[in-house]
Amino acid sequence: MDVDYDAKVLKVKQEIIFHNQSQDTLNSFVLNDWNNAYSDKNTPLAKRFSDEYIRAFHLAKNEERGSTNILSITDQNRRSLNWTRPEKHPDIVTVQLKNPIYPNHKFSFFIRYTVKIPNAKFTRFGYDDKGNFNLKDWYLSPTRLEKGKFILYSNENLDDIANAISDYELTLTVPQDVAVTSDLYIGNKTDKGEKTEYFLIGQQFNNFNLVLEKQKSFEVYRNSVAEISTNFKDHRVTDIQKTLLIDNITRYTADKLGHYPNGKIMVTQVDYDRNPVYGLNQLPSFLRPFPDSFLFEMRFLKTYLYANLKNTLKLDPRKDAWIYDAIQMHIMMQYVKEFHLDKKMMGDLSNWGILKGHHLFQLDFNDKYNYLYLLMARKNLDQPIGNPKDEMIKFNEQIAGKYRAGLSIAYLEDYLNDDILNQSITEFYQLNTKQQTNRNDFETLLKAKTDKDISWFFDTVVDTRDIIDYKFGSVKQENDSIQIKVKNRTGTTVPIAVYGLNNNEVIFKKWLENVKVDTTFTIATGNAERLALNYNNETPEYNLRNNWKKINGWLPNQKPFKFTFFQDIENPKYNQVFYVPSFVFNLYDGFSPGLRFHNKSLLEKPLIFDVSPTYSVKTGTLIGSFSLAYNNYIRDQDLYNVRYFLSGSTYHYAPDARYIKFVPSVQFRIRDENLRKNKKQFITLRQVMVKREQSSYVITDEQNENYSVFNARYTKYEAEITKHYSFNTDIQIANSFGKVSGEVQFRRLFNNNRRINLRLFAGAFMYRGTKSEFFSFGLDRPTDYLFDHNFYGRSENSGLFSQQYIMAEGGFKSIFETRYANQWMTTINGSFNIWNWVEVYGDAGLFKNQYKNTRFVYDSGIKLNLLPDYFELYFPVYSSNGLEFENGNYSEKIRFVVTISPGTLINLFTRKWF
Repeated sequence: MDVDYDAKVLKVKQEIIFHNQSQDTLNSFVLNDWNNAYSDKNTPLAKRFSDEYIRAFHLAKNEERGSTNILSITDQNRRSLNWTRPEKHPDIVTVQLKNPIYPNHKFSFFIRYTVKIPNAKFTRFGYDDKGNFNLKDWYLSPTRLEKGKFILYSNENLDDIANAISDYELTLTVPQDVAVTSDLYIGNKTDKGEKTEYFLIGQQFNNFNLVLEKQKSFEVYRNSVAEISTNFKDHRVTDIQKTLLIDNITRYTADKLGHYPNGKIMVTQVDYDRNPVYGLNQLPSFLRPFPDSFLFEMRFLKTYLYANLKNTLKLDPRKDAWIYDAIQMHIMMQYVKEFHLDKKMMGDLSNWGILKGHHLFQLDFNDKYNYLYLLMARKNLDQPIGNPKDEMIKFNEQIAGKYRAGLSIAYLEDYLNDDILNQSITEFYQLNTKQQTNRNDFETLLKAKTDKDISWFFDTVVDTRDIIDYKFGSVKQENDSIQIKVKNRTGTTVPIAVYGLNNNEVIFKKWLENVKVDTTFTIATGNAERLALNYNNETPEYNLRNNWKKINGWLPNQKPFKFTFFQDIENPKYNQVFYVPSFVFNLYDGFSPGLRFHNKSLLEKPLIFDVSPTYSVKTGTLIGSFSLAYNNYIRDQDLYNVRYFLSGSTYHYAPDARYIKFVPSVQFRIRDENLRKNKKQFITLRQVMVKREQSSYVITDEQNENYSVFNARYTKYEAEITKHYSFNTDIQIANSFGKVSGEVQFRRLFNNNRRINLRLFAGAFMYRGTKSEFFSFGLDRPTDYLFDHNFYGRSENSGLFSQQYIMAEGGFKSIFETRYANQWMTTINGSFNIWNWVEVYGDAGLFKNQYKNTRFVYDSGIKLNLLPDYFELYFPVYSSNGLEFENGNYSEKIRFVVTISPGTLINLFTRKWF
């Protein structure tokens, strides 16, 4: 292979000698060509980027994307072979053979091709701006063969290529000033004038790493376990510390898994950056909550385990990913128990006085695994850990699913006892040094070592997302024993441990099995005073708040209330109430301070309350809001959530008048069974009751001072970075009017990086018994009589606050003489980008008012789309009014969108994870 450094191209001549060790005759051959996944914007890799709202790949220049150009494929007789790329798999090559490959026969063929390396900004693999090449999955490789069939997996940035186990020999020619690092052994090194030729070799590899650098960044550490090459960036740890930590980690891993078979291993910064130790990487460096050596140790441990297992286990890395994750997380948890039992999840921050009262800062380091799994389970977004990696949403694939796998294997270890699990992992690891394996091999090893039935682990814990939740029923003491009724709240039948406690000391522990509904057990009490289910969290249980029971005493098991500043993670021992300073802003109340009380922890709860009393600075009165919500999450159904909601608020809508709003509602949430599809539907039913005080600034009448509106809404949307579609209908019924409306929105990012936004709105009155325009459709600004929109100056007709724009109803940006429609209205709004975030927009529509003819209006202008839906500016140019620059006062015609809600802005940055 020859490297053209300037063109970022690899020129490859490759021979593949294939030994058919299956029992099947092969008439075709399949190669992984994952580098070609970068070739255009319609590959599965590009779709994955789009699904996760990653813009870089779609906006990239052609020269930044990679590709593979196959020049020829010939067999051992130098006959040209036909090849194709399967539909929807541009990163796979199917070669049609002239002669079949019979069982236990060998076949060789030759390929000439060039590899255009992609920019590393997409996946961190490729070339960077320093002239370095970090290469992975760049070459044509035989795919994994199972039961006579080749595995067809496309590159989806999951690092799970399914290659056949191969022996490699590589001759590499690079410029003389380029350093070469690989987990293959580097043999001969020959000077070729301005270039250097390397010979690399390795046996029984799934794939290999190859790094070409202008300035070598890798350091080499050697011990009896392996030769370790690493370029971890941590200048705060001394060389002696690194050497000792690396030696300890590699020896500990060898003790848990067995001898590492490949001899050499690369532990790279790129691998860590792609899969960091979440929690450590999120805390700002200036806080320094952990010692520098501990940070290096945990980062190196995770990445070393990842590389070790990837190089050794010969599983299907997509279908059986949970086994990689389970072993990796299990050893990490064991390592912390053995060497860092005193470490807290938030490090030394737990010693800060202001934080000591927060449960989050008192949790042990290993407790994060359970809480981050529960984060998704409580949102009803968890997925079976046995699912293939490409079916996982990003948070599950990178965090919650891995942690659930580690928790599950630790759960099985606790249940089996006698070191059965660790022995099985070691034997399975050694088995992988000899042959290709699958999940059944792991299961067989485990079952052979115990008389206990562990089918529940694979059938339920691994293959389903069934949640586990046990609670106590009645408890009766009889002499030296107690009768305990344990209730299975979810019907998921797995073992659960019951503990007897006295002053937090464990008196006894007993595993309960086959608790299908309600089951009564008799247990000797010893001197236990309390009972606890799942006391040490060995079972990944959905709800830990109902796991306690007193043996004696007439008082009920009432949890005390605990008031905590700001917010905290759920503490199952308390009824938590959080309080936090807050503020609201509108023109009539000003920047108004308040104190928010709520019980919403970092984990979802069924019942959530939120009360925000606020002081209105400008009026000197009390304002604020409250809400009470009950979430009924429904498992394994398209209708995944029913939300019952009761809310109220009171703020000022004019300088001298307030409104009071009270809303009972119910919402039905529906989603696609494939959670990776960002496709949802909502049905909302609510009764909006409003009372407005009279104002000397705003004209009111009896009908629009006190009113009640029944509102039914249906919304459907599907979104990704390249395409967004939404549809909603709205029905409103009140004493003085009845309305129906519908809206369709469509956004599309094309392959040439042009973007179009289209919106169609239509609405009509079914009946109308009021002369007020308060309930009419607004062309450029809705009256918002339901008080749904965050208007900062909702009653303003002039000045800056009257220029606030919210896309609703007519959606016009220019202001016309007639601003409302009291019979019907239909409009279309569109925009198209002409350069980066600069767009042109246009609106057109028809509307009808009572006793007047139908009117047609239009407008157009320039839109600065600085942050879509959050910060935008509209500059009108031409409309039904004529040139907007005429008649002066142009600054008053500019419209703006500004969002200052923290919750709304957070959604902008978290949507790619969920």
